[in-house]
Amino acid sequence: MSRPRLPSLIALRAFEAVGRTGSVRAAGEELAVSHTVVSRHLQNLQRSLGVALLRNEGRGVALTSAGQQYHAQVSQAFDIIARATTMVRPASRPTLNIWCIPGIANRRLLSRLPELTGPPRNWDINLQPTLSHPDLSRAEADAEIVYADAVDTRGALMAEALVRPRVFPVASPAYLARYPGITTLADLANVALIHEESTEQWQRWFALAGIEDTPPLRGPRLWHAHLAIEAARFGQGVALANDVLVEEELRSGALIEVLPSRIYMESYQLVALKERWDDPPIVALRRWLKQVLAG
Repeated sequence: MSRPRLPSLIALRAFEAVGRTGSVRAAGEELAVSHTVVSRHLQNLQRSLGVALLRNEGRGVALTSAGQQYHAQVSQAFDIIARATTMVRPASRPTLNIWCIPGIANRRLLSRLPELTGPPRNWDINLQPTLSHPDLSRAEADAEIVYADAVDTRGALMAEALVRPRVFPVASPAYLARYPGITTLADLANVALIHEESTEQWQRWFALAGIEDTPPLRGPRLWHAHLAIEAARFGQGVALANDVLVEEELRSGALIEVLPSRIYMESYQLVALKERWDDPPIVALRRWLKQVLAG
């Protein structure tokens, strides 16, 4: 008996990623395609099946009842493919798969990766800058680097805070020359602020600085910390940064701290499975990260 015609494998990958991350944009980042491409795959998949698999929910999407059932089976199928691929693939050099938030990956870790990949380890490194979170129990990654208040370690995960940097506003000398009157928090709230995904981070920063009722905040939204910092360096406004991300720019004078502050928010944390926490690659990664982030 012939097998029923299967949906597009690419569309199934998009559906599996969206169902797991709860976000079309995060799935696009994971799959290295735009969110519009992911949306098109989802539309095509639902049209071919004749079933609604997802519904809009807040800023993201959620699986329908049918979508939950289908996603569970599709995820298992991809797990089987992954295991079969591992079994048949010829042995190669060990690979350490690390998922990491884009800002620290681009601005701090990338230039020093040879320290982790060279002798005596001779590992291959797969560093994936993303805002998505891997399912470590399914071996989607060996470890994850996040920026968070806390990580839930009641289950299978272990986490260690690497550094909790001070967070402060920065701008280019050219921008501050054009707007020299930024001397108070109220002044700061009324200039062009550069945001990441939303205005939430700036609102939290102002609250921690002592201003609860901030006016409507204006400025572009660039989704990633490293893009916000680059926009500030180009003189497009004021961005929130921290010592880890802008150490070199502050030293060179390319960026200037706009107002002095002593505000701390999240920590950079390494996350891995508890059962692998003492594996030599994870131990080496922890030690390397501490050295890199210490300055």
